[in-house]
Amino acid sequence: MHTFAKTVQKAAANALMWSALVAALFPVAAHAQYYATPLQPHIDEYTVVTRLVTAQQLKEALVKADAYLADKPKDPQMRFIKGVVLTEMGQTADAMSLFTTLTQDYPELSEPYNNLAVLYAAQNQFEQARAALEMAIRTNPSYATAHENLGDIYIQLASQSYTKALKLEPNKTSVQPKLALIGTLFSAKPKGDK
Repeated sequence: MHTFAKTVQKAAANALMWSALVAALFPVAAHAQYYATPLQPHIDEYTVVTRLVTAQQLKEALVKADAYLADKPKDPQMRFIKGVVLTEMGQTADAMSLFTTLTQDYPELSEPYNNLAVLYAAQNQFEQARAALEMAIRTNPSYATAHENLGDIYIQLASQSYTKALKLEPNKTSVQPKLALIGTLFSAKPKGDK
C-alpha cells in the first residue's frame, strides 16, 4: 500500500474512533454533568473515563473502565469506551475482540461495527471492514460516519484492483489516471467529526 494511504488511514482511524465514541455517548452526553456544581456534585463514570481518555491518561481510564465493568459487565457504553481505550493503547487484538463481542451482544448498535471496521481497515483487511460498515449502516441507515467510511473503503478496494490490473498489464494506460485520482483523494487532510 502507498505510504500516503497508510498515513491517512492512521489519522482517519483515530478521528473516526473518536467520532464514533461521541455518537455512542450521545444519549449520555445529553444528560451528563460535565462540571460538578454544589447542586450537581456527581459526575458519571462515563464522563470520568472519557475525560481520562481525552487527556491521554489511558492506563487510568482502563482501570476506571474495568472497575465499572466489574459491577456492570454488560454495560454497552462502558465496554465501547474500553474498546476505544484499548485501541488508543495499541492493544488492537483486544479492542477488536471487545468490539466483536459488542456486535454480538448488541447487534442493534452501529458504533461497534464502525470501530471494528476502522481497525480492520488499519490492518488492510478492507473486505472485513466493508462487511462491518454495511452492518453498521443496516442497523442505522442515517449513520453518516459509517457511510463516509464505507466510501473510503470502496476507494481502497478500487486502489487495490487498479494496482493489480497494472501488475497484470503494466502498459494499460487507462489505470494510471485512476490511481492518481485516488492518490489525490487521500492526500487531502481527513476531516473527522468532533
